[in-house]
Amino acid sequence: MKGFVLAGTSSGVGKTVATLAVLRALDDAGYDPQPAKAGPDFIDPSHHEAVVDAHSRSLDPWLEGETGTRRTYYRGDGDVCVVEGMMGLYDGDVCSTARVAATLDLPVVLVVDANAGMQSVGATALGFREYAAEVDADVDVAGVIAQRAHGGRHESGICEALPDGIDYLGRVPPDDGLAVPDRHLGLEMGSESPVDPAALDRAAETIHTERLLGLARAPPGPGETATADAGIGGTPDADDRPRVAVVDDTAHCFSYPSTRERLRELGEVVTVSLLAGDDLPACDGVYLPGGYPERFAAELSSAPALDDIAARATDGLPVFGECGGLMTLAESLTTTDGDTVEMAGVLPADVQMEDRYQALDHVELMARDRTLTADAGETLRGHEFHYSAADVAGDARFAFDVDRGDGITGDADGLTEYQTLGTYAHVHPESGAFDAFCARLSAGGR
Repeated sequence: MKGFVLAGTSSGVGKTVATLAVLRALDDAGYDPQPAKAGPDFIDPSHHEAVVDAHSRSLDPWLEGETGTRRTYYRGDGDVCVVEGMMGLYDGDVCSTARVAATLDLPVVLVVDANAGMQSVGATALGFREYAAEVDADVDVAGVIAQRAHGGRHESGICEALPDGIDYLGRVPPDDGLAVPDRHLGLEMGSESPVDPAALDRAAETIHTERLLGLARAPPGPGETATADAGIGGTPDADDRPRVAVVDDTAHCFSYPSTRERLRELGEVVTVSLLAGDDLPACDGVYLPGGYPERFAAELSSAPALDDIAARATDGLPVFGECGGLMTLAESLTTTDGDTVEMAGVLPADVQMEDRYQALDHVELMARDRTLTADAGETLRGHEFHYSAADVAGDARFAFDVDRGDGITGDADGLTEYQTLGTYAHVHPESGAFDAFCARLSAGGR
């Protein structure tokens, strides 16, 4: 599957809207676009999925390794892959849009804000292309999409200003209908606040789809030895497949498509919605992804399945919660309005929402002992982004030392009680964490 990367000059330049316009244009032209996102984001992919009927793939060499990133890319299926970048093209140390493009050998289409510029768009594109050599980055800036650009003289001036080797690939016109509301963790989810379809149709009309397809190219495959290199294994025998209950509701909506797919390869997946009042189904273990428990604290506190999870956890049922899942498993959660509600009470921590984010980084964890997602001494890479802080009990036990990032205490992550593990870190299945988790479930939590 051929593809290309839509990279921004900076955060906030309009990459997401440009990506949605390109996806809509390709779909309108009769193609089957596969969306993807560079970096660990959960929110932008939800907007991709609101425009095309396909799961958006998260591509992050820090979380997945280079081989795993290529395998994740090829888990997608379509005529062409449209990869939305993260931040500005070169921004980020352990992961950047430039690194993703280089890992996949994909051309870069630069999204430039042209609202108050014309010839400067060409200068910007040239600078971004030439900067690759300064930092020894294998990046091919092949074209430009002009964000907030008018037609007529404005558009023709931009085209004439572009240097040789950088193609003009269309524009996104100024349109208030293309705005996406945001909240503390970024944009609102695509299921809540999709871009206005009529405005997106107008933007799609000014995208040059055939030119984009002409520069797309296919990344190298993951290779025959990729599974062993990436740390994930094959699939278990039928008798060893655990039954995993995955919490799936708007309070716990941050999980990668690859995670859900890998869990289905390793076991039987049953979903449960705490917000819908579901009972906890019979299972060998529970996975609670991250999300927005702070938005639904009162509803979660009274959810029948939360009591079920707490009771089963104290009996030794393996439970794994990431970020928002950790918050749900804690003793209490205090919102920014000052309201405190009881949560599951499995993990010895009281969680407080703060006005400013408490952590935002790629992380690296080292397992102190054998735990649900790693063996003693193993390293897990992930990412963290949260506005909450956890006040843990003095005798709290932790599964991981933090080699990079903040974790729960600054030097530790993975709050542990019974056979329950709660981390602020989100991990990708290419890390091997979910293979380990399912293996523990098959062994009765051991």
